[in-house]
Amino acid sequence: MGMWSIGAGALGAAALALFLANTDVFLPKSRRATLEYLEDIDLKTLEKEPRTFKAKELWEKNGAVIMAVRRPGCFLCREEAADLSSLKPKLDELGVPLYAVVKEQIRTEVKDFQPYFKGEIFLDEKKKFYGPQKRKMVFMGFVRLGVWYNFFRAWNGGFSGNLEGEGFILGGVFVVGPGKQGLLLEHREKEFGDKVNLVSVLEAARKIQPQTSASETK
Repeated sequence: MGMWSIGAGALGAAALALFLANTDVFLPKSRRATLEYLEDIDLKTLEKEPRTFKAKELWEKNGAVIMAVRRPGCFLCREEAADLSSLKPKLDELGVPLYAVVKEQIRTEVKDFQPYFKGEIFLDEKKKFYGPQKRKMVFMGFVRLGVWYNFFRAWNGGFSGNLEGEGFILGGVFVVGPGKQGLLLEHREKEFGDKVNLVSVLEAARKIQPQTSASETK
């Protein structure tokens, strides 16, 4: 009887742990970024002779949609990149550029990611776009039903990837208006494969009010 009680208790504890792992109770908490925080981020171009510049250059005149890529070789990230790229014709009509930032450049990982993403890609070595409070998901990600659903969705969509690079720091998507219009959308990935809503991205992009120069207003 004692062994049965121990076994039942262990089974109950495991069931409770599995249940809690599939709620938002233990998900890493995020802190919203401010425009000032994002503006001051240092980014690098991926050329042979990289140029370092402040992130605000990306959206200063026309705003921007920016994907903070968790890992270029991840098939879930490639799926989201392809989804965002499907919006590019509409973003082009609005005059809003599409960009991505990565946190590391390993071998051909960024090059292999480019067929999925139809915008320029920059390096965020200090991982600032993944902050101000960096969030990680490690082993809990593999017991979440939502993550497994995302896995199967991407596999069924024909996406594949590899295990190169750091993939535990969660990414996100931002829509930023020009000048001081500020953040119009901030999507923080809560688990592996938690994609941004494309309708929300377009709605935010349509709110962008491009900056006009003094000569244009005369």
